[in-house]
Amino acid sequence: MPSAAPSLFIIFNPASGSDDTDEVRRRVADRLQAAGRPFELFVAGPGDELAAVIGRAVNAARDARGAVVAAGGDGTLNAVAQAVWNANLPMGVLPRGTFNYFARAHGMPAELDEAIDTLLNAHIEPVTVGLVGERLFLVNASVGLYPRLLQEREQANRRLGRSRIVAMLAGLATLLRGRSVMTLELHGHGQARVVRTRTLFVGHNELQLRAIGLREALAVESGRLAAITLQPLPAWRTLWLLVRGALGRLDGAEGVDSFAFDRLVVQPWRAGAHVKAAVDGEIVRLRAPLVFQTAPRPLRLLVPRPPEPEAGA
Repeated sequence: MPSAAPSLFIIFNPASGSDDTDEVRRRVADRLQAAGRPFELFVAGPGDELAAVIGRAVNAARDARGAVVAAGGDGTLNAVAQAVWNANLPMGVLPRGTFNYFARAHGMPAELDEAIDTLLNAHIEPVTVGLVGERLFLVNASVGLYPRLLQEREQANRRLGRSRIVAMLAGLATLLRGRSVMTLELHGHGQARVVRTRTLFVGHNELQLRAIGLREALAVESGRLAAITLQPLPAWRTLWLLVRGALGRLDGAEGVDSFAFDRLVVQPWRAGAHVKAAVDGEIVRLRAPLVFQTAPRPLRLLVPRPPEPEAGA
């Protein structure tokens, strides 16, 4: 191991993923000790605020000139990335969530031992991230139907337990019951337009956009953002759009408008000073107007090293 390899300050969020946190911690500690890598573990316990735990890890990493590692799903990664980006420290990822879009997009394996080995040999690479207001996002941010769907799904999870079936039924109920339509004024590329939509979804992850079949995935891969608006449609047509998205065929669907951009100002009509939004799966309230843009500087991310060229190649 090179002597310049940074110490690792690893944050665990027990609310992320399905594995037992104690077992995961033990496996991480054993593997890092065996590799001789300096590290410290931080766990957000039942009485601890995740933000406070992240703050302690960031301070320790700053003092040691180390890297902060997030072990969790996309929501945990977002919280850690915000603090790490503000401190201009390197960040690593141990994916422990359900979809792990951010980790997968940057080559981190889902299997724990393989992810640890990859992290031990990783190098720092600048990665473009998105901003809505002052909130950083790694995968997506949205207003309208999608935040409400996430909120009602979480309420169903608390009542009935976490499972894909509960999540699917909760989402279906939201779609069938939801009638609200937003009027948004969009400003970007020197143009302004008014749209009526059930949701505005801004994506920054090419894997997620490719999975639903949008051509804007190519623009996102080159560092831009992608916006998707969903026109007011009857419930059965909205369900059909979801089916098309699940099949990876959303591009060109009637009722869907998508475009790539670098900066977009969104002014909701008839809205108060704050707007409910979903940022990497977490519900937050943001001050209007909302400004979506690529961040002015990248996130310094620990990513897998490229393979060594073969001898004689």
